[in-house]
Amino acid sequence: MKKHAVCFAVALVLALVFCGSAFAAAPFHIGVATLTVSQAEDTYRGAERLIKEYGDVASGGMIRHVTMPDNFMSEMETTISQIVGLSDDPKVKVIVVDDAIPGTTEAFRRVKEKRPDVLCFAGEPQEDPAVISSTADFAIGVDNIMRGYLIINTAKKMGAKTFVHISFPRHMSYELLSRRRAIMEQACKDLGMKFAFESAPDPTSDVGVAGAQQFILEKTPAWVNKYGKDTAFFCTNDAQTEPLLKQVAKFGAIFVEPDLPSPLMGYPGAFGIDLSKEAGNWPAIVKKVEAAVIKAGGKARMGTWAYSYGWSTTCALAEYGKRIVEGKAKLYNLKDLWKCYDKFTPGAAWNGAQYFDVAKGVKNKKFTLVYQDTYVFGKGYMKATDVVVPEKYLTIK
Repeated sequence: MKKHAVCFAVALVLALVFCGSAFAAAPFHIGVATLTVSQAEDTYRGAERLIKEYGDVASGGMIRHVTMPDNFMSEMETTISQIVGLSDDPKVKVIVVDDAIPGTTEAFRRVKEKRPDVLCFAGEPQEDPAVISSTADFAIGVDNIMRGYLIINTAKKMGAKTFVHISFPRHMSYELLSRRRAIMEQACKDLGMKFAFESAPDPTSDVGVAGAQQFILEKTPAWVNKYGKDTAFFCTNDAQTEPLLKQVAKFGAIFVEPDLPSPLMGYPGAFGIDLSKEAGNWPAIVKKVEAAVIKAGGKARMGTWAYSYGWSTTCALAEYGKRIVEGKAKLYNLKDLWKCYDKFTPGAAWNGAQYFDVAKGVKNKKFTLVYQDTYVFGKGYMKATDVVVPEKYLTIK
């Protein structure tokens, strides 16, 4: 009995020593706040990837991950407290929030009051650039300005003669989304394509998500008949992407990429693809999705980004913050940022620029817009990141 007790005591001491040394190996911590798998799987998987790379704080690693409420619009104080709570850890030097849902600006303000030394990074802010920049040290949004031109440019390369933009008033009231639509329309004129706008129900309205999806299922065949098969379709709502993809493949039209591009955006549901075994493995995911799309007749006519934008940005922002703290990167240096994206997305090219505030006529160094090369199933990368976007598109409102 005494022998067993001694062995247990020795084992306990060794465990404590091991854990203590592992904890000491992480000189600082990075707080990461994402939504849950049900709301935003890609960013959640990004946090998992970071934990795999650098370890969880609970086991002596570097990453402290928390989730924000699914009903974030009605639980904003919970969102704020979750983010601010990360700064209670004295070893936290960087906080990454992705998606930076409403409430993030206020959360960062409170963090800065307590801990001005903490770097506050926002991924895909759902608050206007000037608002999030008032408290965030750095923010990244998808480059809807450049993409306004590049999506049209790629659509033409894919054989499109017409481009149909599908949306609703709430989304068109957002500055970047309305500007992107205007740029798309002008790009169509300049590149010799027809532009059309089609209205769809808002999923947050009385019809709900199911009703909005059913509308797309029913209307797409008529739209393809109206505009022809050489028409590229684009919708601004994630929930409506799945039915749109399903019908685009069925009726032989074109789809360049989703609003927030990812192989997981719409494709698994539209084509009945089980990706549970491939979760987080983007090359494997792309391979499986590509096979399903080609089988459904979408070869060379349907695309996305090979790596999820949300997943990539969560990982890149945390890596960027880590390197800045370590003195291996500089804040606002985009070359350093691209290296962080490259670490997690081998084979995919990235590009982007500082956000240009049209109203003030100045660039916002705290807010950078990024985009990844478009990957077309059965064809490969389209080299969209190499295309030089004419400057006139940057000031279109």
